[in-house]
Amino acid sequence: MAGVLHWVASGADALPERCGVVVAAMAGQGPQVLAGDPPPVRARGVQLATLPPLSGRPWPARLKMLAGAMAGFDLVCTWGGGALDAVLAHTLFADVYHLPPLVHHEGTGAGRSNLYRRIALGRSAAIIVPDAGTERIALERWQQPRTRVRLIADGVELAPFGRAPKRDALPGLVKRRDEKWLAVPADGNVPALIAALPRLPEQWQLVVWGAGADRPALLAAAAAVAQDHRVLFAGDASAQQLLPLCDLFAATGPLPSVTVLQVMATGLPLVAPRGAVHGLPASANGPLLVPDAAALADVLVALADDADRRAAIGQANRAQAVAEHDAATTVERHRALYRGLMRRPAPV
Repeated sequence: MAGVLHWVASGADALPERCGVVVAAMAGQGPQVLAGDPPPVRARGVQLATLPPLSGRPWPARLKMLAGAMAGFDLVCTWGGGALDAVLAHTLFADVYHLPPLVHHEGTGAGRSNLYRRIALGRSAAIIVPDAGTERIALERWQQPRTRVRLIADGVELAPFGRAPKRDALPGLVKRRDEKWLAVPADGNVPALIAALPRLPEQWQLVVWGAGADRPALLAAAAAVAQDHRVLFAGDASAQQLLPLCDLFAATGPLPSVTVLQVMATGLPLVAPRGAVHGLPASANGPLLVPDAAALADVLVALADDADRRAAIGQANRAQAVAEHDAATTVERHRALYRGLMRRPAPV
């Protein structure tokens, strides 16, 4: 769901002029996103609609109902493996209902078998993938033609992450001049990172980011190693508020690509397990992607004492975000594709 909503947030801007976005709230693994002109959408923006659920068996009657719901739009956009039944419905009944072009957006390529995808994607106008790994899967495992697969990297708004931070930007927290902050997601294995705190110089504080943190349990874990004075809680602060205040970011498990890009745009080194960051960080960040928790702690200790290395890796991540993941470029590439498929002339 998070990935779809992130797409919608920029998707409205990516559509050609006079278009709106209708998000069909469906049961299942994720909603379908439909784009259309008025009367379905009275004004440019995002609107919720109720359409047939994506969950269920792909029986012909259900697929036909899904296909019928796509009629009357100028473009149909689907996202992820949870929307493949809708993609198959479009492939099977496009001629019956005179359906518009369909663009399928992929994330990790998870969900459904390769054979199902080959069939379902058979009449898609385009398949948008975010990275070279997913592109290779689409070409080789799903056997999609080169002309159908479009690599458009995920984008991030760069400006909010390039600004000098205010030390009191977070409610209830003020970063002292002599402090260094290590940000960690609350939904990860925070106790493992707390256990590494005694090995870090005293000026380093562990900042737990996320509303779901079990504060009493984490403080108890910190007290057990006499480090409870070095654990801070940022709650549900926005990335724009928190990340510019930080000096290092660490995760113990998979991260959403949006978070990875925000960390990169801020110019932070990112320490995480291998395979947790979708291949996004700069090559200079590669040695910080580790096989296990013990190696993660070792890398944190080494980085904590090496400001020059932290700065170099952070600058490389920021440079890559600017070069390859600028949201403005991502939106423009989507807009060009959508405009072409909707046969709309470019604005004068």
